[in-house]
Amino acid sequence: MEQAEASRDPMPDWQSIRVFLALQRSGSFRSAATKLGLSVNSVRRRIDDLEALIGAPLLTRHVDGIRLTAEGHAILEAAGRMEAAAFSLVRTGEGAPFAETGEVRIAVTEGLGAFWLAPRLVEFQRANPRLTVDLRCAMESADVLRLEADVAIQLTRPTSPDLRIVKIGRIHMVPYAARSYEETYGLPARPEDLERHRIVVQDGGQTVALEDYVRSVPGFPAKVPITLRVNVSSAYYWAIAKGAGIGLLPTYASAIGAQVVPVDNLGRFSIDIWLTYHPDAERITRVRRTIDWLRASFDPKRYPWFRDEFIHPRDLPGAVKGEALSDLFAGFIAMAP
Repeated sequence: MEQAEASRDPMPDWQSIRVFLALQRSGSFRSAATKLGLSVNSVRRRIDDLEALIGAPLLTRHVDGIRLTAEGHAILEAAGRMEAAAFSLVRTGEGAPFAETGEVRIAVTEGLGAFWLAPRLVEFQRANPRLTVDLRCAMESADVLRLEADVAIQLTRPTSPDLRIVKIGRIHMVPYAARSYEETYGLPARPEDLERHRIVVQDGGQTVALEDYVRSVPGFPAKVPITLRVNVSSAYYWAIAKGAGIGLLPTYASAIGAQVVPVDNLGRFSIDIWLTYHPDAERITRVRRTIDWLRASFDPKRYPWFRDEFIHPRDLPGAVKGEALSDLFAGFIAMAP
């Protein structure tokens, strides 16, 4: 009997706490299961075991998700401290000398990841051949504090005081269209003309809201014919490049050889680029190297389209200093007959 009692651990295990935190943040069992890579039943069992150990229900189930009970709220703060301590242990281990090789996780917006960083990773990998890069391109920001990434580049400024936050550049957006679109429909000469054109917009995540851009352009019509909505930057670019309509693109699209032309007299919109990471991450050699490379990749002296001041796309070639840029879009040129 004493042996059976001794085998019972009165302390909750970390995995159960992790599941509880994920459930509270996700708001539903299904969302938490997806995030954790578990089945819904596994999540339920973890919560049932935790409630049995605590001796009280931690949450109630509703049609629209879950809500914490008073007991659930009481342990939430303690669970958060456990999580912070666990992440601190991980960071301490990664700071050891033997950890110079390994994996580094970069979270970045889908557009910057696909069209700016991914083509440039070759130079970083050649300089760091023992590192594995996990480039996570997504429309939503990663949570660096919870180690969803080692370092993140995003268009929304983080608010946590526990993070190192650095502005590394600014994106300037202008309307673009394909040559094929211009040949078929012409180009608008003023905002009012947009009522007779085809508009492509991107929705969701860290994108420039159409409403914000519209407010910045005097004379923009109250309604424009939106013919296509997409949720990711890659599909958005290719829709514009193939003539689906007019849409906002960053000015660096011209600099890297994108097959689109800027449309004048329709205003512009700008947004800051933020680099964020946990201060402890700088002590990890591979992360420090990655941070240095990322900052260099957005250096406004080398890449003038990331400067605070706006430079029209037609003037960018003359503003580039130093070695000419490689053709980052070379892989998308049509095959020769």
